[in-house]
Amino acid sequence: MCGLIFGQDLETQKIKKPKVAFYYSLIPGMGQVYNEKWIKSAVILGLELSAYNSWGNNKTIYDNFESRDYPLKKHRYLEKRNKYAWWIGIIYVYGMIDAVVDSHLHKFYQVMNHSLEVDKKEKE
Repeated sequence: MCGLIFGQDLETQKIKKPKVAFYYSLIPGMGQVYNEKWIKSAVILGLELSAYNSWGNNKTIYDNFESRDYPLKKHRYLEKRNKYAWWIGIIYVYGMIDAVVDSHLHKFYQVMNHSLEVDKKEKE
């Protein structure tokens, strides 16, 4: 028995492949675009850009510390630079894992929505 979701058969809907999602996720946010998770994509890309910008600012201050007067000591800018480098990596890996998991669960969401729609129609 084949059900309909949004006017399409379950079997004819596009299946998301985890391997393809992984390859897309090599560019931050693109794995979520592949999975059609637009808000997640924007959030991940925004976090990556923000962490990269903060890393760059702290690197510039650390490299040019002697030429200006800054409120923190030089080693604090090195620590902050390193912290943001870690965040860049963590957000990047999180985006990859999230894209692969979402592609695995894509058909699950379709099946769960289908069973709810069938139950509602049977009750009426």
